[in-house]
Amino acid sequence: MSTEIRFTDFKADTQPTWCPGCGDFGTMNGMMKALAETGNHPDETFIVAGIGCSGKIGSYMHAYALHGVHGRALPVGTGVKLANPDPEVMVAGGDGDGFSIGAGHFVHAVRRNLDMTYIVMDNRIYGLTKGQASPTSRADFETATTPEGPQQPPVNPLALALAAGGTFIAQTFATDAKRHAEIVQAAIEHDGFGFVNVFSPCVTFNDVDTYEYFRGNLVDVADADHDPTDYDAATSVIMDREQEYQGILWQDEQSVSYHTQHGVTDPMIDVGAGAPEGAMDLVREFY
Repeated sequence: MSTEIRFTDFKADTQPTWCPGCGDFGTMNGMMKALAETGNHPDETFIVAGIGCSGKIGSYMHAYALHGVHGRALPVGTGVKLANPDPEVMVAGGDGDGFSIGAGHFVHAVRRNLDMTYIVMDNRIYGLTKGQASPTSRADFETATTPEGPQQPPVNPLALALAAGGTFIAQTFATDAKRHAEIVQAAIEHDGFGFVNVFSPCVTFNDVDTYEYFRGNLVDVADADHDPTDYDAATSVIMDREQEYQGILWQDEQSVSYHTQHGVTDPMIDVGAGAPEGAMDLVREFY
């Protein structure tokens, strides 16, 4: 760990109002530890959050932060990183925010491969609106609005990321503190878009996908001799419908970030004043 930065430096004075036992506590702690381990400073870190319980996270972390519009956290994060490539940009959201209304933005953020990190707190339910089925809920998951279950197969966000050309795809469990922090750190250090789906149990509205369930059913790919750089092996694990996994599932060692590919190296604040030559003629042509 950096001798100058501790994970507690990323803690804000605002106390979280999440339900006691919420998985988002562990998710946030791992994010802060990973940021500290990679030597990032709160003054050089930008947190973008979506809507939902997870959307509060920007208020609970000491860094630059923006609480975005539902499903639009990734476009905001993209804009921040393009406007100024220097800060460490970390986008955080939930499964509803990212894989329902924000699904289109998710796909394009993955394929652009900007050098940023996306942490999704996947509790398989809409918690803030009091317990509706989310895109990752089981087909038979009963709620007040889906008494017989949504009767639709859950979205596989890992497969969605792989199909979109993802270069870093991982999954963690919020309460496995050491492993979670290690994987988030690897996502930050990855040259490109680091996607980490975090199983973050909702203790209030989801009595199926619980801490006990994940402790008893998750398999860590690190214990299964999985090679995350083997695309075929990664595909096999990601598409496995019978088993749930934790770890780095796929990492493209040849990944080149959007910034490197397109020469985006300077903050836009350094761009010279005034419109580019010929820009006003173009505006008048379509005015």
